Amino acid sequence: MHINFDEIIDRRNTSCLKYDFAAERGYPKDILPFWVADMDFRAPVPVIDALKTRADHGIFGYTQIKDDYFNVLQNWFRTRHDWEIERSDLVITPGVVFAVATAIRAFTRHGDAVLIQQPVYYPFANMIRQNERVIVDNPLHLIEGRYMIDFEDFEEKIVEHGVKLFILCSPHNPVGRVWTRAELEQIAAICLRHDVIVVADEIHEEFVRPGFRHIPFASLSEEAAAITVTCTSPSKTFNLAGLQISNIFICDKDLRRRFKEELSRTGYDEPNTLGLAGAKAAYEHGTEWLTQLLAYIEENHARTKSFLTAHLPKVQIIAPEGTYLLWLDFRAYGLSDEALNEKIIHEAHLWLDDGPIFGAGGSGFQRINIACPWSTLEMGLKNLAQAFN
Repeated sequence: MHINFDEIIDRRNTSCLKYDFAAERGYPKDILPFWVADMDFRAPVPVIDALKTRADHGIFGYTQIKDDYFNVLQNWFRTRHDWEIERSDLVITPGVVFAVATAIRAFTRHGDAVLIQQPVYYPFANMIRQNERVIVDNPLHLIEGRYMIDFEDFEEKIVEHGVKLFILCSPHNPVGRVWTRAELEQIAAICLRHDVIVVADEIHEEFVRPGFRHIPFASLSEEAAAITVTCTSPSKTFNLAGLQISNIFICDKDLRRRFKEELSRTGYDEPNTLGLAGAKAAYEHGTEWLTQLLAYIEENHARTKSFLTAHLPKVQIIAPEGTYLLWLDFRAYGLSDEALNEKIIHEAHLWLDDGPIFGAGGSGFQRINIACPWSTLEMGLKNLAQAFN
C-alpha cells in the first residue's frame, strides 16, 4: 500500500504542542513551526486500527505487559539491529526523558558529575541540573563538516570530575551523527575502565540514512551491556509521543533493581493502556510504513539541500547521518544569536530550535525538523530565503 506522506493534516486546535502553543511560548500565533521533534504524518493504519479496537472495548483499567508484547519487541530488535534482548531486561516508562531522569537519581548522588556531549538534546542538561547534579561537557568538535568525539578529553573529564554517569545520544540529536562501532567501542572501553554507567538514548535508532548503521551500545559486548541503560521508544519511529510509552532495557540485575526502585519512588506503575496497544501494533505491523517514511524523509533531505544550495548558499547543512532533524549553520551571516533568532521568527515567520539551547557549540546554528509534507517544508524554506535575501 502506498502511503501518502504529502497529505496535509491540520493539527491546529488539537492541543498540539507544535502548533497550538506558540503564543503561550512567546511566538507569533501564526508562526510556521519546525521545532519540536514530532512528525506531521498520520501514524500507521495498523496502529490506528489497534487503538480503535481497544477503545471500542470501553474499559481502560490498570494494565501490564504480557509476553506477547515482549515477543514483538524481541523480534523487532533482533531483525532490525541484530540485538538480542531478554524478557527480564525490559522496564516500561512513560518516556525517554523520564527514564534519563530516573537513571540520574538511581545511579548518582547530589553533587555527582554527569557527562554529556554538547551540543546535545537540551533535556539532558535540564535533568542533570534539576536533580542537583553537576554537568560535565565533553564537547563535540566540528571537523571538515562532521562532528567528532575528543576521546582524550572524554577520559580526562571522567577522571578529573569523578564522573559516575554518561548520557550517550545515539544517533546524536541535533548534529545527526550515527556513531561507528569503533567510536562506540572506544566509549565502552573508557567507561568500563572508570566504572561509568552509560545511559544510551537511542530513540532515533530507526532514522539512519543509507550507508550508515545504528549499533545498540549494549550489543557491543557482555561487558558493555552490563553498564548500560538503553532507552528506546516507538514515539519517534511511529509518531506516537502522546501515547507516553518507552521501552527501557537493563540487562544487569543490580542496575535494573536500582533503576526500578527509583522508578517506584516516582509513583509510576502501570503503563498507558492505549500506549501499549499502539506500540505493539506499530512494532508488529509498521515495517512497510516505516520503510516508505524513511524514503520520504530522505527525499525531503535531498530537496532541502538542493534548495539551500540554490537560494541560501551561505547556510551550511551539517550532513546528517541519522534523525529527521537538520543542523543548520548560519554563522556565515555574522549575526548574534539574538539577531539571528529575530530574523527567523519575525521576518521568516518560522519557529526553529535555537542552537544555543543545545549548549556549548550551538551558537550560530538552528535545528529544523523536516518530517513533514514537502509542501509545508518548501513553504518554510521559501520564507527563510525571502528573509535572508
